[in-house]
Amino acid sequence: MKPLRPLTPRAALVATALAVAALTTVLALTVSRGGYFDDPAGLFGWYLLCWALFTVALLALRRVRSRHAVVLVVAGAVAVTVTGLLGPPRTSTDSYRYAWDGRVQAAGISPYDHTPQDPALVPLRDPWLFPTGPACGGPDLAPLPAADGTSRCTRINRPAVHTIYPPVAEVYFLAVDRLSPAGARHKPLQTGAALVSLGVTAALLLLLRRRGDDPRKAAYWAWCPAVPLEAVNNAHIDVLGVLLAVAGLGLVASRSLSRRAGGGLLIGAAVATKLMPAVVLPGALSGVRRVRDAAAVVLPAAAFVALAYLPYVLLSHGSVLGYLGGYVEEEGYDDPSAGSRYGLLRLLLPDAWAFPVLVAVVAAVALYVMRRGDPRRPWSGALLVTGWSFVLLTPGYSWYALLLIALVALDGRWEWLGIPLAGAAVYVLAPALGYHPAVTDLAYGSAAALVLVMHRIRRRSDPPGAAGPAPVPPAGVARAPR
Repeated sequence: MKPLRPLTPRAALVATALAVAALTTVLALTVSRGGYFDDPAGLFGWYLLCWALFTVALLALRRVRSRHAVVLVVAGAVAVTVTGLLGPPRTSTDSYRYAWDGRVQAAGISPYDHTPQDPALVPLRDPWLFPTGPACGGPDLAPLPAADGTSRCTRINRPAVHTIYPPVAEVYFLAVDRLSPAGARHKPLQTGAALVSLGVTAALLLLLRRRGDDPRKAAYWAWCPAVPLEAVNNAHIDVLGVLLAVAGLGLVASRSLSRRAGGGLLIGAAVATKLMPAVVLPGALSGVRRVRDAAAVVLPAAAFVALAYLPYVLLSHGSVLGYLGGYVEEEGYDDPSAGSRYGLLRLLLPDAWAFPVLVAVVAAVALYVMRRGDPRRPWSGALLVTGWSFVLLTPGYSWYALLLIALVALDGRWEWLGIPLAGAAVYVLAPALGYHPAVTDLAYGSAAALVLVMHRIRRRSDPPGAAGPAPVPPAGVARAPR
Protein backbone atom coordinates (compact mmCIF):
# COMPACT_ATOMS: atom_id res chain seq x y z
CA MET A 1 0.00 0.00 0.00
CA LYS A 2 1.35 3.40 -0.96
CA PRO A 3 1.84 5.87 1.91
CA LEU A 4 -0.67 8.69 2.05
CA ARG A 5 0.54 11.93 0.59
CA PRO A 6 0.56 14.93 2.91
CA LEU A 7 -2.15 17.50 2.34
CA THR A 8 -1.37 20.31 -0.05
CA PRO A 9 -1.83 23.82 1.38
CA ARG A 10 -5.07 24.21 -0.57
CA ALA A 11 -6.42 20.87 0.62
CA ALA A 12 -5.32 21.67 4.17
CA LEU A 13 -7.20 24.96 4.01
CA VAL A 14 -10.40 23.16 2.99
CA ALA A 15 -9.90 20.39 5.56
CA THR A 16 -9.32 22.92 8.35
CA ALA A 17 -12.42 24.91 7.42
CA LEU A 18 -14.52 21.74 7.37
CA ALA A 19 -13.13 20.59 10.73
CA VAL A 20 -13.86 23.97 12.34
CA ALA A 21 -17.37 23.91 10.85
CA ALA A 22 -17.93 20.44 12.31
CA LEU A 23 -16.54 21.57 15.66
CA THR A 24 -18.87 24.58 15.65
CA THR A 25 -21.87 22.39 14.86
CA VAL A 26 -21.12 19.89 17.63
CA LEU A 27 -20.44 22.69 20.13
CA ALA A 28 -23.82 24.23 19.26
CA LEU A 29 -25.51 20.88 19.91
CA THR A 30 -23.58 20.40 23.14
CA VAL A 31 -24.58 23.81 24.48
CA SER A 32 -28.20 23.27 23.49
CA ARG A 33 -28.70 19.82 25.00
CA GLY A 34 -27.47 20.22 28.58
CA GLY A 35 -27.27 16.90 30.44
CA TYR A 36 -25.13 17.87 33.42
CA PHE A 37 -27.71 16.63 35.95
CA ASP A 38 -29.59 13.92 34.05
CA ASP A 39 -26.95 12.47 31.70
CA PRO A 40 -23.40 13.43 32.70
CA ALA A 41 -21.82 10.50 30.85
CA GLY A 42 -23.63 11.49 27.66
CA LEU A 43 -22.61 15.12 28.10
CA PHE A 44 -18.97 14.15 28.54
CA GLY A 45 -19.25 12.07 25.39
CA TRP A 46 -20.18 15.25 23.53
CA TYR A 47 -17.22 16.97 25.17
CA LEU A 48 -14.90 14.26 23.89
CA LEU A 49 -16.31 14.62 20.38
CA CYS A 50 -15.68 18.37 20.52
CA TRP A 51 -12.09 17.80 21.63
CA ALA A 52 -11.55 15.22 18.88
CA LEU A 53 -12.72 17.67 16.22
CA PHE A 54 -10.58 20.36 17.82
CA THR A 55 -7.57 18.07 17.44
CA VAL A 56 -8.38 17.35 13.80
CA ALA A 57 -8.70 21.08 13.07
CA LEU A 58 -5.33 21.80 14.70
CA LEU A 59 -3.60 19.04 12.73
CA ALA A 60 -5.02 20.30 9.45
CA LEU A 61 -4.10 23.89 10.31
CA ARG A 62 -0.42 22.95 10.51
CA ARG A 63 -0.24 22.74 6.71
CA VAL A 64 -2.18 25.93 5.99
CA ARG A 65 -0.06 28.84 4.79
CA SER A 66 0.57 31.48 7.43
CA ARG A 67 -1.24 34.28 5.58
CA HIS A 68 -4.38 32.14 5.40
CA ALA A 69 -3.98 30.74 8.90
CA VAL A 70 -4.63 34.09 10.59
CA VAL A 71 -7.92 34.53 8.72
CA LEU A 72 -8.93 30.98 9.63
CA VAL A 73 -8.04 31.45 13.28
CA VAL A 74 -10.08 34.65 13.55
CA ALA A 75 -13.09 33.32 11.62
CA GLY A 76 -13.01 30.10 13.59
CA ALA A 77 -12.72 32.03 16.85
CA VAL A 78 -15.88 33.99 16.07
CA ALA A 79 -17.82 30.89 15.04
CA VAL A 80 -16.70 28.82 18.03
CA THR A 81 -17.28 31.66 20.49
CA VAL A 82 -20.83 32.34 19.26
CA THR A 83 -21.88 28.78 20.11
CA GLY A 84 -21.58 29.65 23.78
CA LEU A 85 -24.41 32.18 23.37
CA LEU A 86 -26.96 29.62 22.16
CA GLY A 87 -28.41 28.81 25.56
CA PRO A 88 -28.42 29.76 29.24
CA PRO A 89 -25.54 28.53 31.42
CA ARG A 90 -25.64 24.74 31.27
CA THR A 91 -23.17 23.42 33.82
CA SER A 92 -22.52 26.26 36.29
CA THR A 93 -24.57 28.80 38.23
CA ASP A 94 -21.67 31.13 39.04
CA SER A 95 -22.82 33.81 36.60
CA TYR A 96 -26.04 34.26 38.58
CA ARG A 97 -23.95 35.40 41.53
CA TYR A 98 -22.18 37.80 39.17
CA ALA A 99 -25.51 39.28 38.09
CA TRP A 100 -26.60 39.62 41.72
CA ASP A 101 -23.36 41.29 42.81
CA GLY A 102 -23.72 43.78 39.97
CA ARG A 103 -27.32 44.54 40.92
CA VAL A 104 -26.42 45.01 44.60
CA GLN A 105 -23.65 47.45 43.72
CA ALA A 106 -25.94 49.36 41.35
CA ALA A 107 -28.20 49.91 44.37
CA GLY A 108 -25.28 51.52 46.22
CA ILE A 109 -24.58 48.55 48.52
CA SER A 110 -21.26 46.79 49.00
CA PRO A 111 -21.46 43.23 47.59
CA TYR A 112 -19.42 42.01 50.57
CA ASP A 113 -21.89 43.13 53.24
CA HIS A 114 -24.88 40.84 52.68
CA THR A 115 -25.57 37.30 51.57
CA PRO A 116 -28.08 36.81 48.74
CA GLN A 117 -30.70 35.43 51.14
CA ASP A 118 -30.38 38.38 53.55
CA PRO A 119 -33.88 39.87 54.11
CA ALA A 120 -32.36 43.37 53.85
CA LEU A 121 -31.96 42.80 50.08
CA VAL A 122 -35.45 41.46 49.38
CA PRO A 123 -36.42 44.63 47.41
CA LEU A 124 -33.70 43.77 44.85
CA ARG A 125 -35.05 40.31 44.09
CA ASP A 126 -36.82 39.42 40.87
CA PRO A 127 -38.48 36.23 39.53
CA TRP A 128 -35.48 35.41 37.35
CA LEU A 129 -32.88 35.08 40.12
CA PHE A 130 -35.41 34.29 42.87
CA PRO A 131 -38.22 32.05 41.54
CA THR A 132 -41.12 30.94 43.71
CA GLY A 133 -43.61 28.09 43.77
CA PRO A 134 -43.44 25.36 41.09
CA ALA A 135 -40.45 27.05 39.42
CA CYS A 136 -38.31 25.93 42.38
CA GLY A 137 -38.21 22.30 41.26
CA GLY A 138 -34.96 22.44 39.29
CA PRO A 139 -31.81 20.66 40.54
CA ASP A 140 -29.72 23.80 40.08
CA LEU A 141 -31.87 25.94 42.40
CA ALA A 142 -31.03 26.56 46.06
CA PRO A 143 -33.92 26.74 48.57
CA LEU A 144 -34.48 29.87 50.63
CA PRO A 145 -36.09 30.22 54.06
CA ALA A 146 -39.68 31.49 53.89
CA ALA A 147 -41.78 32.41 56.94
CA ASP A 148 -45.08 32.28 55.01
CA GLY A 149 -44.65 28.70 53.86
CA THR A 150 -44.29 29.66 50.18
CA SER A 151 -41.69 27.68 48.26
CA ARG A 152 -38.86 30.11 47.54
CA CYS A 153 -35.49 29.51 45.90
CA THR A 154 -32.67 31.17 44.01
CA ARG A 155 -30.48 30.40 41.03
CA ILE A 156 -27.50 31.70 43.02
CA ASN A 157 -25.39 28.94 44.53
CA ARG A 158 -24.45 29.13 48.21
CA PRO A 159 -27.00 31.91 48.95
CA ALA A 160 -26.15 31.82 52.66
CA VAL A 161 -22.53 32.95 52.18
CA HIS A 162 -20.92 36.23 51.19
CA THR A 163 -19.42 36.78 47.77
CA ILE A 164 -15.86 35.61 47.16
CA TYR A 165 -14.95 37.66 44.09
CA PRO A 166 -12.12 40.24 44.11
CA PRO A 167 -12.63 43.94 43.31
CA VAL A 168 -11.84 44.02 39.56
CA ALA A 169 -14.40 41.27 39.06
CA GLU A 170 -16.91 43.24 41.11
CA VAL A 171 -16.33 46.36 39.02
CA TYR A 172 -16.90 44.25 35.91
CA PHE A 173 -20.18 42.90 37.33
CA LEU A 174 -21.32 46.44 38.07
CA ALA A 175 -20.40 47.64 34.57
CA VAL A 176 -22.33 44.78 32.96
CA ASP A 177 -25.35 45.51 35.14
CA ARG A 178 -25.31 49.20 34.25
CA LEU A 179 -25.02 48.45 30.53
CA SER A 180 -27.69 45.73 30.47
CA PRO A 181 -31.23 46.42 29.25
CA ALA A 182 -34.07 45.44 31.57
CA GLY A 183 -34.98 41.77 31.43
CA ALA A 184 -31.78 40.73 29.63
CA ARG A 185 -31.08 38.05 32.30
CA HIS A 186 -27.98 35.94 31.51
CA LYS A 187 -27.25 37.32 28.04
CA PRO A 188 -25.20 40.43 28.98
CA LEU A 189 -22.71 38.42 31.02
CA GLN A 190 -22.37 35.85 28.24
CA THR A 191 -21.97 38.57 25.62
CA GLY A 192 -19.35 40.34 27.70
CA ALA A 193 -17.48 37.08 28.18
CA ALA A 194 -17.63 36.39 24.44
CA LEU A 195 -16.11 39.78 23.66
CA VAL A 196 -13.38 39.30 26.26
CA SER A 197 -12.66 35.83 24.86
CA LEU A 198 -12.24 37.26 21.36
CA GLY A 199 -10.03 39.91 22.94
CA VAL A 200 -7.77 37.13 24.22
CA THR A 201 -7.53 35.74 20.68
CA ALA A 202 -6.60 39.19 19.36
CA ALA A 203 -3.99 39.66 22.11
CA LEU A 204 -2.45 36.26 21.35
CA LEU A 205 -2.24 36.99 17.62
CA LEU A 206 -0.69 40.39 18.30
CA LEU A 207 1.95 38.97 20.66
CA LEU A 208 2.80 36.10 18.32
CA ARG A 209 3.12 38.48 15.37
CA ARG A 210 5.36 40.91 17.25
CA ARG A 211 7.69 38.07 18.18
CA GLY A 212 7.73 36.61 14.69
CA ASP A 213 6.15 33.46 16.10
CA ASP A 214 3.70 31.09 14.44
CA PRO A 215 0.18 32.64 14.48
CA ARG A 216 -1.34 29.16 14.30
CA LYS A 217 -0.65 28.80 18.03
CA ALA A 218 -3.52 31.21 18.76
CA ALA A 219 -5.91 28.45 17.64
CA TYR A 220 -5.11 26.54 20.83
CA TRP A 221 -7.22 29.16 22.59
CA ALA A 222 -9.47 30.39 19.79
CA TRP A 223 -10.88 26.95 18.91
CA CYS A 224 -10.57 25.15 22.24
CA PRO A 225 -13.96 23.69 23.31
CA ALA A 226 -13.42 24.83 26.90
CA VAL A 227 -13.59 28.48 25.82
CA PRO A 228 -17.19 28.59 24.48
CA LEU A 229 -18.37 26.15 27.15
CA GLU A 230 -16.78 27.72 30.23
CA ALA A 231 -15.76 31.27 29.31
CA VAL A 232 -18.84 32.12 27.23
CA ASN A 233 -21.80 29.86 28.02
CA ASN A 234 -21.06 29.72 31.74
CA ALA A 235 -19.66 33.28 31.55
CA HIS A 236 -16.90 32.61 34.07
CA ILE A 237 -15.04 35.74 35.13
CA ASP A 238 -11.78 33.81 34.77
CA VAL A 239 -11.70 34.87 31.11
CA LEU A 240 -11.15 38.51 32.11
CA GLY A 241 -8.24 37.44 34.30
CA VAL A 242 -6.83 35.52 31.34
CA LEU A 243 -6.93 38.59 29.09
CA LEU A 244 -5.18 40.74 31.69
CA ALA A 245 -2.57 38.07 32.41
CA VAL A 246 -1.78 37.53 28.72
CA ALA A 247 -1.42 41.27 28.11
CA GLY A 248 0.71 41.60 31.24
CA LEU A 249 3.09 38.82 30.24
CA GLY A 250 3.39 40.37 26.79
CA LEU A 251 4.60 43.62 28.34
CA VAL A 252 6.86 41.86 30.83
CA ALA A 253 8.71 40.28 27.90
CA SER A 254 9.85 43.75 26.80
CA ARG A 255 13.36 45.07 27.43
CA SER A 256 11.92 48.34 28.77
CA LEU A 257 11.57 48.64 32.54
CA SER A 258 8.55 50.90 32.09
CA ARG A 259 6.82 48.28 29.95
CA ARG A 260 7.69 45.60 32.46
CA ALA A 261 6.15 47.76 35.18
CA GLY A 262 3.04 48.11 33.02
CA GLY A 263 3.00 44.34 32.70
CA GLY A 264 3.17 44.09 36.47
CA LEU A 265 0.13 46.36 36.76
CA LEU A 266 -1.86 44.19 34.36
CA ILE A 267 -0.86 41.02 36.19
CA GLY A 268 -1.97 42.71 39.41
CA ALA A 269 -5.30 43.49 37.74
CA ALA A 270 -5.57 39.82 36.74
CA VAL A 271 -4.96 38.75 40.34
CA ALA A 272 -7.56 41.28 41.52
CA THR A 273 -10.00 39.59 39.14
CA LYS A 274 -9.73 35.94 40.22
CA LEU A 275 -6.60 35.47 42.45
CA MET A 276 -5.45 32.43 40.45
CA PRO A 277 -3.39 34.43 37.91
CA ALA A 278 -0.90 34.99 40.74
CA VAL A 279 0.66 31.72 39.56
CA VAL A 280 2.09 33.53 36.50
CA LEU A 281 4.30 35.77 38.64
CA PRO A 282 7.26 33.34 38.74
CA GLY A 283 7.10 33.24 34.94
CA ALA A 284 7.03 37.03 34.84
CA LEU A 285 10.30 36.94 36.80
CA SER A 286 12.02 34.48 34.46
CA GLY A 287 15.75 35.10 34.34
CA VAL A 288 15.63 38.06 36.72
CA ARG A 289 18.80 38.51 38.79
CA ARG A 290 18.60 41.99 40.27
CA VAL A 291 16.15 43.15 42.91
CA ARG A 292 15.36 46.27 40.91
CA ASP A 293 14.17 44.24 37.93
CA ALA A 294 12.02 41.98 40.08
CA ALA A 295 10.57 44.98 41.89
CA ALA A 296 9.61 46.55 38.55
CA VAL A 297 7.07 43.73 38.13
CA VAL A 298 6.15 42.69 41.67
CA LEU A 299 5.62 46.11 43.23
CA PRO A 300 3.16 47.43 40.60
CA ALA A 301 1.26 44.13 40.79
CA ALA A 302 1.01 44.26 44.58
CA ALA A 303 0.14 47.97 44.55
CA PHE A 304 -2.68 47.44 42.06
CA VAL A 305 -4.22 44.65 44.14
CA ALA A 306 -4.04 46.73 47.32
CA LEU A 307 -5.46 49.86 45.69
CA ALA A 308 -8.24 47.87 43.99
CA TYR A 309 -9.38 46.47 47.32
CA LEU A 310 -9.11 49.80 49.16
CA PRO A 311 -12.43 51.39 48.03
CA TYR A 312 -14.35 48.24 48.97
CA VAL A 313 -12.56 48.06 52.33
CA LEU A 314 -13.66 51.63 53.03
CA LEU A 315 -17.25 51.10 51.85
CA SER A 316 -17.86 47.67 53.36
CA HIS A 317 -18.87 46.82 56.90
CA GLY A 318 -17.73 43.21 56.64
CA SER A 319 -14.66 41.40 55.33
CA VAL A 320 -13.89 41.86 51.65
CA LEU A 321 -12.48 38.32 51.54
CA GLY A 322 -16.04 37.02 51.72
CA TYR A 323 -16.37 33.25 51.57
CA LEU A 324 -12.72 32.63 50.64
CA GLY A 325 -11.83 30.80 53.84
CA GLY A 326 -15.00 28.73 53.71
CA TYR A 327 -14.35 27.84 50.08
CA VAL A 328 -10.85 26.57 50.87
CA GLU A 329 -12.30 24.39 53.62
CA GLU A 330 -15.25 23.23 51.49
CA GLU A 331 -13.00 22.12 48.64
CA GLY A 332 -10.68 20.18 50.95
CA TYR A 333 -7.59 22.28 50.31
CA ASP A 334 -6.96 22.60 54.06
CA ASP A 335 -7.67 18.92 54.81
CA PRO A 336 -6.64 16.56 51.99
CA SER A 337 -8.42 13.62 53.56
CA ALA A 338 -11.77 15.43 53.28
CA GLY A 339 -12.01 15.63 49.48
CA SER A 340 -10.41 14.72 46.16
CA ARG A 341 -7.83 17.48 46.05
CA TYR A 342 -4.12 16.54 45.82
CA GLY A 343 -5.30 13.29 44.20
CA LEU A 344 -2.04 12.21 42.56
CA LEU A 345 0.05 13.11 45.60
CA ARG A 346 -2.25 11.08 47.84
CA LEU A 347 -1.67 8.02 45.67
CA LEU A 348 1.98 8.08 46.69
CA LEU A 349 2.04 9.83 50.06
CA PRO A 350 0.11 9.95 53.34
CA ASP A 351 -2.66 12.55 53.29
CA ALA A 352 -0.87 14.72 55.83
CA TRP A 353 2.12 15.04 53.51
CA ALA A 354 0.16 16.19 50.47
CA PHE A 355 0.06 19.92 51.14
CA PRO A 356 3.70 20.33 52.33
CA VAL A 357 4.95 18.34 49.34
CA LEU A 358 2.77 20.42 47.01
CA VAL A 359 4.25 23.63 48.40
CA ALA A 360 7.78 22.27 48.11
CA VAL A 361 7.37 21.07 44.52
CA VAL A 362 5.64 24.21 43.26
CA ALA A 363 8.24 26.36 45.03
CA ALA A 364 11.02 24.34 43.39
CA VAL A 365 9.43 24.73 39.94
CA ALA A 366 8.97 28.47 40.55
CA LEU A 367 12.61 28.88 41.62
CA TYR A 368 13.76 26.89 38.58
CA VAL A 369 11.72 29.17 36.31
CA MET A 370 13.03 32.34 37.94
CA ARG A 371 16.61 31.06 37.79
CA ARG A 372 16.71 29.40 34.38
CA GLY A 373 13.66 30.72 32.55
CA ASP A 374 13.83 32.74 29.35
CA PRO A 375 13.08 36.41 30.16
CA ARG A 376 11.87 36.97 26.59
CA ARG A 377 9.31 34.16 26.97
CA PRO A 378 7.82 34.62 30.45
CA TRP A 379 4.72 32.66 29.44
CA SER A 380 6.85 29.50 29.09
CA GLY A 381 7.81 29.65 32.76
CA ALA A 382 4.26 30.64 33.70
CA LEU A 383 2.94 27.58 31.85
CA LEU A 384 5.35 25.32 33.74
CA VAL A 385 4.34 26.64 37.16
CA THR A 386 0.62 26.77 36.33
CA GLY A 387 0.60 23.33 34.76
CA TRP A 388 2.31 21.54 37.61
CA SER A 389 0.16 23.39 40.12
CA PHE A 390 -2.90 21.92 38.41
CA VAL A 391 -1.40 18.44 38.25
CA LEU A 392 -0.67 18.47 41.99
CA LEU A 393 -3.81 20.30 43.16
CA THR A 394 -6.18 18.30 40.88
CA PRO A 395 -8.91 20.99 41.02
CA GLY A 396 -12.49 19.94 40.44
CA TYR A 397 -13.61 22.96 38.41
CA SER A 398 -12.85 22.86 34.70
CA TRP A 399 -12.94 26.62 34.07
CA TYR A 400 -9.87 27.19 36.24
CA ALA A 401 -7.78 25.87 33.34
CA LEU A 402 -8.75 28.72 30.99
CA LEU A 403 -5.56 30.49 32.03
CA LEU A 404 -3.48 27.44 31.17
CA ILE A 405 -5.06 27.22 27.69
CA ALA A 406 -3.97 30.78 26.89
CA LEU A 407 -0.44 30.04 28.11
CA VAL A 408 -0.35 27.00 25.82
CA ALA A 409 -1.34 29.26 22.92
CA LEU A 410 1.61 31.54 23.67
CA ASP A 411 4.14 28.79 24.32
CA GLY A 412 3.07 26.04 21.92
CA ARG A 413 3.49 22.97 24.15
CA TRP A 414 0.11 21.45 23.24
CA GLU A 415 0.46 18.48 25.61
CA TRP A 416 -0.61 20.67 28.54
CA LEU A 417 -4.10 20.81 27.00
CA GLY A 418 -4.71 17.46 28.65
CA ILE A 419 -5.17 19.38 31.92
CA PRO A 420 -8.33 21.28 30.80
CA LEU A 421 -9.79 18.04 29.45
CA ALA A 422 -9.00 16.30 32.75
CA GLY A 423 -10.72 19.12 34.64
CA ALA A 424 -13.81 18.75 32.47
CA ALA A 425 -13.90 15.00 33.12
CA VAL A 426 -13.70 15.52 36.88
CA TYR A 427 -16.29 18.29 36.91
CA VAL A 428 -18.86 16.48 34.77
CA LEU A 429 -18.39 12.86 35.85
CA ALA A 430 -17.26 12.99 39.49
CA PRO A 431 -20.62 14.13 40.99
CA ALA A 432 -22.48 11.29 39.26
CA LEU A 433 -19.91 8.78 40.54
CA GLY A 434 -20.02 9.93 44.14
CA TYR A 435 -16.78 11.91 43.80
CA HIS A 436 -14.82 8.66 43.70
CA PRO A 437 -11.08 9.43 43.80
CA ALA A 438 -10.47 7.15 40.82
CA VAL A 439 -12.08 9.71 38.48
CA THR A 440 -9.65 12.43 39.54
CA ASP A 441 -6.67 10.07 39.61
CA LEU A 442 -7.32 8.68 36.15
CA ALA A 443 -8.08 12.04 34.53
CA TYR A 444 -5.19 14.02 35.96
CA GLY A 445 -2.85 11.03 35.93
CA SER A 446 -3.40 10.63 32.18
CA ALA A 447 -2.82 14.34 31.63
CA ALA A 448 0.41 14.26 33.66
CA ALA A 449 1.61 11.16 31.78
CA LEU A 450 1.06 12.92 28.44
CA VAL A 451 3.14 15.89 29.60
CA LEU A 452 5.99 13.67 30.80
CA VAL A 453 6.00 11.53 27.64
CA MET A 454 6.05 14.58 25.36
CA HIS A 455 8.80 16.16 27.45
CA ARG A 456 10.94 13.07 26.92
CA ILE A 457 10.15 12.95 23.20
CA ARG A 458 11.06 16.61 22.78
CA ARG A 459 14.36 16.14 24.60
CA ARG A 460 15.26 13.20 22.37
CA SER A 461 14.22 14.88 19.11
CA ASP A 462 16.03 18.18 19.74
CA PRO A 463 19.76 17.76 19.05
CA PRO A 464 22.24 19.83 21.10
CA GLY A 465 22.26 23.43 19.95
CA ALA A 466 19.03 23.06 17.93
CA ALA A 467 17.37 25.81 19.92
CA GLY A 468 19.41 28.43 18.10
CA PRO A 469 20.95 31.57 19.58
CA ALA A 470 19.76 32.69 22.98
CA PRO A 471 17.43 35.72 22.87
CA VAL A 472 18.69 39.09 23.97
CA PRO A 473 17.46 39.61 27.56
CA PRO A 474 15.87 42.82 28.80
CA ALA A 475 18.14 45.41 30.33
CA GLY A 476 19.33 44.29 33.74
CA VAL A 477 17.95 40.78 33.29
CA ALA A 478 20.29 37.81 33.15
CA ARG A 479 20.63 35.75 29.99
CA ALA A 480 18.76 32.47 30.37
CA PRO A 481 21.04 29.41 30.45
CA ARG A 482 20.54 26.89 27.66
